[in-house]
Amino acid sequence: MYIDKNAAFVVLDVQKAIDLPVWGVRNNPDAEAKMSHLLRAWRQTSRPVFHVRHDSNEVGSGYRPDSPTHAFKEDVLPLAGETIIGKNTHSAFVGTGFDVMLRSQGIEQVFLCGVKTNNSIETSVRHGANLGLNILLIEDACFTHNQTDWNGVERSAEEVHAMSLANLAGEYCQIVSAQLVLDSLL
Repeated sequence: MYIDKNAAFVVLDVQKAIDLPVWGVRNNPDAEAKMSHLLRAWRQTSRPVFHVRHDSNEVGSGYRPDSPTHAFKEDVLPLAGETIIGKNTHSAFVGTGFDVMLRSQGIEQVFLCGVKTNNSIETSVRHGANLGLNILLIEDACFTHNQTDWNGVERSAEEVHAMSLANLAGEYCQIVSAQLVLDSLL
């Protein structure tokens, strides 16, 4: 797989709030370790890294800036010089100027990881693709949680994750593994 010299690595919403019990059972228990490994490898190539943080306006949300769980998780802490983008919608591109920032740096290829697959990830992938970006979603460096479907059937996090990937694959992004990205960075 070819990775542009200025391809962006984006970590989306990987904050302590995602570990709150309210979310329930999740999939991909090694996702943060994979994100961390990818970040270390990506940084060694001097390609740009962006951290997108959810800044909720909802009362009681763990993602509110005044909540202790608003902070980034230890595995993906930004380094000095890495861009942090705050958002208060599900999309990394609504009201943030992120697409303008990417384009001003000549970035067209975006590697994305984070949470939740069926929420901010799916929304941001669709939006980014509709803006003309080449999105590559690192499926095993994303996760989600169990969810009840429209018919009242409890779906496992694995099922929810797989359906989101199926919704996105081909039309909105290329689905890749962490290992493929790591191998391609060499």
